[in-house]
Amino acid sequence: MGSGGGGGCTPRPPIGQQLPDCRVVAVVFLGLLLDLLTFTLLLPLLPGLLESHGLDWFATTIGMPVEKRYNSILLGGLIGSAFSVLQLLAVPLTGATSDCLGRCPVRLLSLTGVATSYAVWATSGSFAAFLASRLIGGISKGNVSLSTAIIADLGSPLACSQSKAVIGVAFSLGFTLGPMLAASLLVEMAPWFALLFAASDLLFISWFRGAADLLSPLALLRFSAVAPGQDPPAGDRLSSLRRLGIVGFLYLFLFSGLEYMLSFPAQQRFQFNSLQQGKMFFLIRLIMATIQGACAWRIHPGRKVPVMKPALMLLVPAFLLIGWDHSLPMLGLGLLLYSIASAVVVPCLSSVVAGQKGMVMGTLHSLGTLARAMGTLVAASVYWLARTQACFTDGWGRKPWQLLRPHSFMIPSSSTPRLFEFLCVCFVFLFLFLFLLCTRFLITE
Repeated sequence: MGSGGGGGCTPRPPIGQQLPDCRVVAVVFLGLLLDLLTFTLLLPLLPGLLESHGLDWFATTIGMPVEKRYNSILLGGLIGSAFSVLQLLAVPLTGATSDCLGRCPVRLLSLTGVATSYAVWATSGSFAAFLASRLIGGISKGNVSLSTAIIADLGSPLACSQSKAVIGVAFSLGFTLGPMLAASLLVEMAPWFALLFAASDLLFISWFRGAADLLSPLALLRFSAVAPGQDPPAGDRLSSLRRLGIVGFLYLFLFSGLEYMLSFPAQQRFQFNSLQQGKMFFLIRLIMATIQGACAWRIHPGRKVPVMKPALMLLVPAFLLIGWDHSLPMLGLGLLLYSIASAVVVPCLSSVVAGQKGMVMGTLHSLGTLARAMGTLVAASVYWLARTQACFTDGWGRKPWQLLRPHSFMIPSSSTPRLFEFLCVCFVFLFLFLFLLCTRFLITE
């Protein structure tokens, strides 16, 4: 294989590299599956885990009321938001660094940090150690975007498309099996020495310049770090990326708040324990895996946006049913619609723009983590602040127009909170707005 003039790199032949590509995909799949399995172990355990860690000293320090039931909800939102904020800091830097230094060494460093964080969590016996493990894990969480960038480096478009389907399988398996394994997880005591890794990881990030374009939310929405690159996209391509970034940010901001809090209403309204919540997440991910494997990852690139629009609208009745889940059948129907819509929207939204490398993928993932950080924090804070004053009465679930009545916000302190219903109604109108925005501005290729 001779090199071309000017010392440029020789393009990879479309045929004859199948075995190395298969090995690359296998390594990416196994590493991503292990990462997702460990990550999803936390989902059904989070409400009970926060209540069992003894949060009185922490609540007193930051001036929280003594109502532990609502403190766990707020702290759960704070931890989830902090995890996503640290992803926002780490993901674009790891993506850009992998473009310069290579995927393998940066991915190994990211996996080392993730393994360290879960080792701390598995041995934690206090809220402080658990919080430290979440911080370490968030700042080391660049494996997903790096895996996507590695797949994008493959030669032929067919191999790249099939390999992205393998990543979808890894997500489906991870989110299906992880919550089921969580029911048998035991938490033990552990020291604080793993916090040293967080300091070394921050030092690693500080080596890079131009961090403003990689960390500023406004710069991320403008894709400022992509425009001056070595292979910048054309003007219309950059405009399409920016529109996609806005739509994706708004969608994940609205979606993540309710998604993250699914386990809390299930625990408070139906008294689900960890095993029951694990089964709930198992069924959700099983439905999503079936739909993604059957059709979502096989959608032609030119059809992704038309398919995504009705799936986005399907989230409206899904969240209405989940918000007014006064019976298990209603909750089950809402979760079914939620699973179908999520299985279609997320893959389509993440692959509308194909063939991009580390910088673009890092920017898109950063916008997603920023949206999750803000959406989770906003939803958890409103849920916690309103607790018994700004909650729904039973009539709100039947007549949403009663939201305009000021006296409807006053209910006895012993009543079950209905703020989740209020959030669902608000998010329904925001999803409708997002649908119009998607229809008007998102440009298909």
